[in-house]
This record gives sequence, C-alpha cells and structure tokens, in this order.
Amino acid sequence: MPLLEILSESAVAFTATVFIFSLMVGSFLNVVIYRLPVMMENEWKVEAREFLELPSEAIDKFNLSTPASTCPKCGHKIRPWENIPVLSYLFLRGKCSNCKTPISVRYPIVELVTAGVSALVAWQFGWSLTSFFLIPFFWMLISLTMIDADTQYLPDIIVYPLLWIGLLANAYEVNSYWGTDLRDAVFAAMAGYLALWGFSTLFKILRNKEGMGHGDFKLFAAFGAWFWIQSLLPIILLSSVVGAVVGIIGIVAMGRYKELRIPFGPYLCGAAAIYAFYGPQLLAWWQGVLMP
Repeated sequence: MPLLEILSESAVAFTATVFIFSLMVGSFLNVVIYRLPVMMENEWKVEAREFLELPSEAIDKFNLSTPASTCPKCGHKIRPWENIPVLSYLFLRGKCSNCKTPISVRYPIVELVTAGVSALVAWQFGWSLTSFFLIPFFWMLISLTMIDADTQYLPDIIVYPLLWIGLLANAYEVNSYWGTDLRDAVFAAMAGYLALWGFSTLFKILRNKEGMGHGDFKLFAAFGAWFWIQSLLPIILLSSVVGAVVGIIGIVAMGRYKELRIPFGPYLCGAAAIYAFYGPQLLAWWQGVLMP
C-alpha cells in the first residue's frame, strides 16, 4: 500500500508521521528564533550607515545556515549526531559534549511543543487541507511568540506569509470549519489592522506614548485573514486572559514587585492558537452570552 494512502486512511500513522517530522521542524525553528533577529539587526545597521552616508562596515556572513552552530562557551562545532531533536539533548544530559556547559532546556521544549501541537492538529482535523494549512500556521505562531518574547520583534518575513496563507486558505474554502470565505477574510484583515491601529493611536493621544508596536497590527490582521471578523473580539478577550495567566505566574515566580515585561504578540498568538481549536465553541458561548 502506497505511503500516502496509508497516511490518508490511518489517523494514527498520519499523526505519528506529523509528530516526528515536526520535531525536525522544531529544531529548525530554534535556529530561526535565534538567528532571524540578528539578521534583521545586521540589515538595519547596513541601511542606517547607507542613509547617514557613512563608510560601509564589514559584517561577517550570518544567516540561517552560516556560520555552523557552535557552543557559545567553547566554540565546539555541533556535530550532526549532537543535533538530533530532543534525543541529543537527553543523550548529552543537557550539556556541551566538549566543555560540559549546560544547554538551555528551551531547545527541546520548542521541539516538543512544535511536534505536540502539530500532532494535535493532525489528530483533530485528520488528512485534510485544514491540517496542511493549520500545521504551518502553528509553526509560524511558535516562531513569532518566541522572537517577540526575546526581542519585541514581529518579523514581517513571517507575519506577511501568515497573512497571505490565511487568505489563500479562504480562497480554497479550507477554513469552512470557521465559516469563512475570501471576501470576508479580506475585510477581516483590514478590520483587524485598523482596530489595533485605532486603539494605539487613541492611547498615544491620551497618554503621549506608544502603547503597541506596529507588528501587532499586522499580526492581528493576519488572524482576521484566517478566522474572519467574528474571531477578532474573542481573540482579543482571550489574549487578555492569557496575559493575566502569565502575569499571575510572573508574580508567583518572580515576586509581586518585580515587573515582568512581555510584549503583546505572544498573548495574541496564544489566543489565536486556542481559537484555532475551539473557535466554533467559543463563538457559540459568546452568542449565548449576548443573546441568552
């Protein structure tokens, strides 16, 4: 029996395959999360020097593949067998094989979260276009969440494809699970952007300072493109709940008086992830609240 036929007919085989493949994707996302902001900053430096008409400055080549991954402490080059998702971390006991410096547990966590969420999508939606669109959706959410939490950047190179893929999914009526179509998705993307832009503008007028980054506007527009205008209010409300939970954890873990600074992007991503799985139930509950 051909492999594709097996995957399409067996939910277990499809889910297991997605899980294993997504472990490797998670390993790649770790590279993106660390390197993409550095690449952006290098590009900004070059553009700034050009704008100021300053002499160009030599910058070592740095992208997603160059230079090779090394231990930040001793410079040991990471060999292929030391870069197997999760397993290498366990085999090395979370330490560099050369200098025994501890390796951040965040690397296997990102790999496991990527694989786990992808497998959950595969199990819930099965062999369908919805799965094949939603799985990359979650990969991008994980990247944006971690990058924004680390640097307060929401890179256009991820946010724009997220928006375009959402529109493409609606063009093929992939998102019938949420009851959307392309025209509605376009209007929802516009509404999502304008809603946060309007709130931020009003906040700046009243408080004379920026209340939100422009990347958040584009990210919210992308969620509108995916889930239509009916999703925007629930996602904002859910993001507040996610933020409250994170804030409580921060108070418990770090102390009541220690300020925990986390940008809004991770909250939006967390809310959109919840909506992707439970959108119809949330909408039914919301309609019940408005029209009991």
